[in-house]
Amino acid sequence: MAKDKRDILEVLKFELAFIEGGGYGRSVRTPWLPTSLFQDSLTCLNFGDPKRSHPCSECLLMQFVPAESQSAGVPCHHIPLSGLGETVHALERWETQEEMEKVVKDWLRATIKRLEDERASQASAPASESICCSRDGRI
Repeated sequence: MAKDKRDILEVLKFELAFIEGGGYGRSVRTPWLPTSLFQDSLTCLNFGDPKRSHPCSECLLMQFVPAESQSAGVPCHHIPLSGLGETVHALERWETQEEMEKVVKDWLRATIKRLEDERASQASAPASESICCSRDGRI
């Protein structure tokens, strides 16, 4: 299987910009149908593909889906979005689109920050290991 080779940080930033730009408003092609978070954006490998040619297991978002939910029909809707365990799957039953998008945006911002912090610490790690020592091994 060909895995999604996109950069997860860029995908999450795109998704955040997409939501903030009103991307999940009603579709011009099917205005009578509600839009689906993650699935109706370019984040989804199957966006615009009615045959859904790519299995969800190839998607970058799968790394955020709990193991017990990875075989769900729409696994990305089972990503825990908050400390309360809220998911798109649960929120779409009780919340408005606007409220769901707020929870997803909060999750995206937190996840983006965490990934940026991880990358920054990884990038600086080799520099901190190259501290110059005297000939006798002391700093």
